[in-house]
Formats: sequence, C-alpha cells, structure tokens
Amino acid sequence: MKKSSNIGGQAVLEGIMMKHGDEFAVAVRKADGEIAVQKEEYKGKFSGWKFTKLPFIRGVFNFIDSLVLGIKTLMISASYIEDEEEEKVDEKKEKLIMTLTTIVSFVIAIGVFMILPYFLISLLKPLIPSYGVRTVIEGFIRIGIFVGYILLVSRMEDIRRTFMYHGAEHKCINCIENGLPLTVENVAKSSRQHKRCGTSFLFFVMAISIILLLLIQVEAPILRIVIRIALIPVIAGISYEVLKLAGRSDNFLVNLFSKPGLWIQKLTTKEPDASMIEVAIVAVEEVFDWRAYERENFDVQAGA
Repeated sequence: MKKSSNIGGQAVLEGIMMKHGDEFAVAVRKADGEIAVQKEEYKGKFSGWKFTKLPFIRGVFNFIDSLVLGIKTLMISASYIEDEEEEKVDEKKEKLIMTLTTIVSFVIAIGVFMILPYFLISLLKPLIPSYGVRTVIEGFIRIGIFVGYILLVSRMEDIRRTFMYHGAEHKCINCIENGLPLTVENVAKSSRQHKRCGTSFLFFVMAISIILLLLIQVEAPILRIVIRIALIPVIAGISYEVLKLAGRSDNFLVNLFSKPGLWIQKLTTKEPDASMIEVAIVAVEEVFDWRAYERENFDVQAGA
C-alpha cells in the first residue's frame, strides 16, 4: 500500500490552497491570466498543546484550525481577485466580517443539520413509536438535507467554479499518490475523488451521529436537543480518526464505509479545465517535493 502524501487543501476563490506540514500555499488565477501564489507558515492555534495529539481529541482542534486557516486563505484569494478600481476594505474589518460570517454560518449549520431533522422526525412520533427507527430516519433526513443543499448551491456559477477547483485539488493529490509525474495531462486523467476529503468527513459526522444517538437515549425533548449539540465535538473527534484511517487503509470494510462519502464528492467536485489544473500544480509545488515522494514510494525517477 502506498504511503499517504499527507497533502491537504481546499478550493478558494478562483484558486486552490495546498498544505503540507506547517506550510501552505494559495495559488490564484488572476483576471489577467497570471497565477499569483502566496506561501506562508501556519502551525495552528493550539500548536504545542500536548493533549491535542491524543486520538479522538485532536480531531476537534484540527477542525477548529481548519476553519481558521480556511478563513485566512479565502481572504488571501479574495485580495487577488478584487477589482483594482474598487475601494479596498480595511483588512482588520474584512477579517472581522469573515470571522463573524463563519460563526453565524456554523450556528445555522448546527440548526439546519442537527436540530431541524430532530423536529421533523418528532412530528412522526405518533406513526413511528420506536426511538431507534426514528433516530435512523432522522439521520437519513440529515444526509438528505446535506445532499439537497449541495445540489441547490451547485447551480450557482461561482460555486460551480469552486467545485471545479476542488476537483483539481483532488486530482493533483491522486496523481502524486499513484506515482505519476505531476503534469497537466496526468492530473487530468486522475480521479477527482479522495478518501481524505472534507466532504467525506462531513458524511462520517452524519453517519456516526446516528450510531451515538442510538446508544445515548434520553426522554425529555429539550435534553435530546442538548445531547445533539453536546455530542458535536465527540462526533467530530471520532470522524477525524475514521477519516485518517480511511486515508491510509485499503481494508474492505473501511473502503465500504468510505463509499457514500466518495459518492457525495461527485457533487462537491467537478471536472476542472487545464488552467485550473495548472493553478493546483503551482500550489502543490510550493509546499511539497512530489519528485522525492515518488522516488521514495514508487522506486522511480520522477520527472516532469
């Protein structure tokens, strides 16, 4: 089995962020066609805290760091695609707005994906008296809302382009981890699905929430809501460990459990064009020596 490259990333505005270790790079296709790239170091808000390395705990802190880095990289990409004639927003004010937007979005997401399904399934209690059956149906409603949301936003042109960059990100990582030189041609023919994707993480969160809510049963409606919110860090921690296992294992059961997340990735990724792949390659090469990785793992003399 091949060794994971441990490259992570995300799509940003007209570009891609790639991260390896403590370094990340944001590459953006500017309006004039030039690729702008910015490389920085990010050790995380909780760097040095020993307990953040513990299994099932580290996932929560990793999730928070991912949100913080996500905001930072979106701001970087936005700075490159702003119209030069537009008045620039004060950087501190822009950061505050982005942070508040993320917090509000997170709260709304908890309400829509964790609380709303509970209220919907509660309406069926007279018809479905079994708590276990209602909990399973609630989980499927949650997944259905998530898929429906993706289908809805994917109709927007800007989101569709972001999904295309997301596809380019995955294709680059798959190209490297399959021992192919990182060229536009090789990346284009690589898969746009990857088991370590954030989309798969979200699926694991929804699937694992079903299991935990089946195990932890309370009677009072208000306590059921509290439990659903209180379990979020626990669910995130478990989901992170499952995602890491999926990324380094080809076990049949692991692959089977990963399949729904990979299927959903067909919605959150789109086939990129060559110009988007070029942006992804630039971002990768700023933070990762793919030639050394392929020489070490595939016993080949990697070259462009």
